[in-house]
Amino acid sequence: MALTDTACRQAKPTGKTFRLFDAGGLYLEVSPSGGRWWRLKYRFDHKEKRLSLGTYPEIGLKDARNRRDDARKLLASGADPGANRKALKASRADRVANTFEVLAREWYEKHLSGWAPSYSTLLLRLFERDIFPWIGSRPIAEIAAPELLAVLRRIESRQALETAHRARGNCGQVFRYAIATGRAERDPSADLRGALPPAIGEHLAAVTKPEEVGALLRVFGGYDGSPVVAAALRLAPLVFVRPGELRSAEWAAMDLDKAEWAFTTSKTKTEHIVPLAPQAVAILRDLQPLTGSGRYVFPSARTNARPMSNNAVLAAMRRLGIATTEMCGHGFRAMARTLLDEVLGFRPDVIEHQLAHAVRDPLGRAYNRTAHLAERRRMMTVWADYLDKLKADVKVIPFKQAEGA
Repeated sequence: MALTDTACRQAKPTGKTFRLFDAGGLYLEVSPSGGRWWRLKYRFDHKEKRLSLGTYPEIGLKDARNRRDDARKLLASGADPGANRKALKASRADRVANTFEVLAREWYEKHLSGWAPSYSTLLLRLFERDIFPWIGSRPIAEIAAPELLAVLRRIESRQALETAHRARGNCGQVFRYAIATGRAERDPSADLRGALPPAIGEHLAAVTKPEEVGALLRVFGGYDGSPVVAAALRLAPLVFVRPGELRSAEWAAMDLDKAEWAFTTSKTKTEHIVPLAPQAVAILRDLQPLTGSGRYVFPSARTNARPMSNNAVLAAMRRLGIATTEMCGHGFRAMARTLLDEVLGFRPDVIEHQLAHAVRDPLGRAYNRTAHLAERRRMMTVWADYLDKLKADVKVIPFKQAEGA
């Protein structure tokens, strides 16, 4: 006889567990403590099994029968309802364990030791402010390109286009990490190339036209301030390292006889070598009697115990009338990258390695600091000679200074 809602409702606990049977293997089990559970008894692979379908009254008789029918459909198709439930439960657990935020934080921790504190702090802030609130709880394998683009559009909408581009690149690193660890199959960020307008960050302003580079160098030659700052200003385009690496350069890292500067990069904390052209060596030898007895090549004007300030070179350029929209400390890197490739014809991988970017060989291995050293040494000498020629060419158009721009 089939169960009724009244019979379920009036079922009272006794001194032992008892069952009220419906049809198709469904029954309500009442425990001595008063708990009431829906169960399904079925046979699979010649074995009797039971499946819990929920508790009464949270699950009423009608819903319990629907769940029974769903389970019996699985049986009819040759599947074990109990095993199917375990698989679904594992899948849900896997989805929770492999959300974008979980993978991003895991990737972040794996790489944290190789990053400068300032970079790692900015990166985590980017994820926590602009990425996690929107897709952090989403299973990483289910995130598609349009969903990621919507997140990047939010960043772009607040006039932070460069940040949006950086976010796309960082998200791509997380997706590729998920692929490598078997928790995603593809990187949707790769489908978004060209979806955002090109980023032109004001603080990345750079002079990249040969005639204007020559004029810029002639302007530098007119600097009449501190000899330490003047030396840094002259050396910056020759070595095109990151601004913080230039200002914190140490004499112990300089081997002027070998014409090499070996140090640990500020961004990735990897060992790096900058071959020094004869012009660069000459600048350093001229400066050595002035600051060589101390730790820093370019010490602070107030104390030899600290390097020069972040703004020393920038302030010098502004004093010379070079506007913030025309050139910045990072601009020397863009200048070198562009002209070494487009004018002097050096291979992009050699240039990128000299810029201390993450260059890899065809097998995916990171190049060590001595890779292409002979070619980079030649490149740096050719680069210095090229800059001298640009500076000496008085026929080129004058550099656009702030007042005349």
